[in-house]
Amino acid sequence: MTYEDAISALADPTRRAIIDRLRAGPAPVGTVADGLPVSRPAVSQHLRVLSDAGLVVMTPRGNHRLYSLAPTGIDSLRHYLDSLWDDALAAFQREAEALAKQKEQKK
Repeated sequence: MTYEDAISALADPTRRAIIDRLRAGPAPVGTVADGLPVSRPAVSQHLRVLSDAGLVVMTPRGNHRLYSLAPTGIDSLRHYLDSLWDDALAAFQREAEALAKQKEQKK
């Protein structure tokens, strides 16, 4: 999956709430849906979007399906955000070096 898929899936506040709930560990859809302001079928649809984006995996266990965070689900998003941070730090370093050079030339 791409970082765009992750960003798109996480743009919805209900999906972010689902991700937050799954941080505690695997859970069936009923547990995930408890207390959310949407229906259980809607939570199932949100879980499908998160699964399609590679952020959530479903594991059958007996008569239940347990949903959990995908171990490598945010890798592409993390790499993208790291590259943004690297670019920002590189720009900061260039600016700091340019200012230091200006100060040195004024002496």
